Amino acid sequence: MERTLFDEEHELFRDSFRRFVADEITPNLERWEAEGIADRSLFAKAGSHGFLGMAVPEEHGGGGVDDFRYNQVVIEEVQAAGAGGAGLGITLHNDICLPYFLTLTTEEQKARWLPGIASGELITAIAMTEPAIGSDLASMTTSAVRDGDDWIVNGSKTFITNGINADLV
Repeated sequence: MERTLFDEEHELFRDSFRRFVADEITPNLERWEAEGIADRSLFAKAGSHGFLGMAVPEEHGGGGVDDFRYNQVVIEEVQAAGAGGAGLGITLHNDICLPYFLTLTTEEQKARWLPGIASGELITAIAMTEPAIGSDLASMTTSAVRDGDDWIVNGSKTFITNGINADLV
């Protein structure tokens, strides 16, 4: 059965990302798995090739592409290479965290954070999972309370993909 989801531009993007995986991810996978962390430089390299923040508006340093099929290509190629750990960090950054920054931030926050998210200078993570409840957000017990210029965060989180490298959680 012929796939009709992707067009020629997507397949060119796929070829480029597949080369990136072969050059930058696959040679490091064993080490990253043993260390439990991918190098921060992976994100900067992915950003410099246009593989991060594809949906970030051009005025904020992104690709300005509102076509999730590019993200799907990244997901497929990460899985095809067996690069779930390091690749999951990229897909989490693009597909789970970025939409929050695109839709729930002020213009000032977008100007502050989106360029770094697109370039890989800023690495994102999401901290939903708690020890006793998993990802049941309605049962979450962690709290954050403003204290002057600071926030007091009280609670526990587990399974924070990109957490060790993250600049924005």
